[in-house]
Amino acid sequence: MFHFTALPPLALYIHLPWCVRKCPYCDFNSHEARGDIPQDKYIEALLRDLEWDRPRVEGRPIQSIFLGGGTPSLFSPEAVARLLAGVWTRLPVAQDAEVTLEANPGTVELERFRGFRQAGINRLSIGIQSFEPEKLRALGRIHGPEEALRAAQAARAAGFENFNLDLMFGLPGQTVEQALADVRTAIELGPTHLSAYQLTVEPNTLFHARPPKLPDDDTIWEMQQAIQDLLAESGFRQYEVSAYARPGYECRHNLNYWTFGDYLGIGAGAHGKLTDPGGITRLWKLKRPDDYLAKAGARAAIGGEQRLTGRDAAAEFMLNALRLKEGFSKSLFPERTGLPVAEIQSALGLAESRALLDVDALTVRPTALGYRYLNDLIGLFL
Repeated sequence: MFHFTALPPLALYIHLPWCVRKCPYCDFNSHEARGDIPQDKYIEALLRDLEWDRPRVEGRPIQSIFLGGGTPSLFSPEAVARLLAGVWTRLPVAQDAEVTLEANPGTVELERFRGFRQAGINRLSIGIQSFEPEKLRALGRIHGPEEALRAAQAARAAGFENFNLDLMFGLPGQTVEQALADVRTAIELGPTHLSAYQLTVEPNTLFHARPPKLPDDDTIWEMQQAIQDLLAESGFRQYEVSAYARPGYECRHNLNYWTFGDYLGIGAGAHGKLTDPGGITRLWKLKRPDDYLAKAGARAAIGGEQRLTGRDAAAEFMLNALRLKEGFSKSLFPERTGLPVAEIQSALGLAESRALLDVDALTVRPTALGYRYLNDLIGLFL
């Protein structure tokens, strides 16, 4: 059924699940640190996990590495250095690989950033969310505006030429001008990449149990348009729904997700997607850190595994690739799914007839209308 002419690029995701405090909007697998984090034991577990997974990807070079969480910057630079050294001794890693670490203000300082740089991290992603004290309190963040400013300044001072700042908009009580003020402040700090996410209320979060009053849909749309315009005027190109970059600084790790590349996932709750000549497998690790620590390095650490059907693969490809502002090459679909374009031809025609897609002989691209109503567009392929 599946026919691959080549395997996709391969990335590595490493999950470090602890944080200082769980944010009320967060639905990630993150856990408040109660006492000292077992850094050494967890690094050992990650490397056992990687050793167990290695036969699945033998000989395939890693193009990017992403340390996400949780708050990975709670780990010491020495622990991160041991982890990355262990990765490099077990897997071939491309010489120019992008290696990203997520950091939160309030958990970092200049010397710590310098240590991460020496450990092999070459890109930072800093979770600012807002520079307004009231908004930060509403989001349950542990930092204030001063720590946010210092973290971004420290990234540059530590030698990081490539760093991202995460912002959120559509916050409780937020106005369009307040959202723009956050973006202006972020731009002044000189990042190469900005992520601007709309706050959404997800199941299994404190905000879901006690929803805050958020701006109405029209105000949120006005915010989004104004943010896009301001970033474009400032030299940032939108290349994905929430991602803006200066030319050449698009996040390669995330682009691999959106173009349906492969990725190995190690760590508590980490997900992976791997292609072999016969098809595509998704698998994920045990979510609870204690369970993961006890079982990493054995099949018992697998929390679940799914072999994709052709329909699954086609739907997942479109779910990811349609997030790209410029769309995708038609040839990418068979290359990454192992399926002919005929598999989605009917839905492509329907989306085009509704003015949601521009389709030509080479490219599939969302129209402005399709990008505004992206969930409706993606729904045609699910």
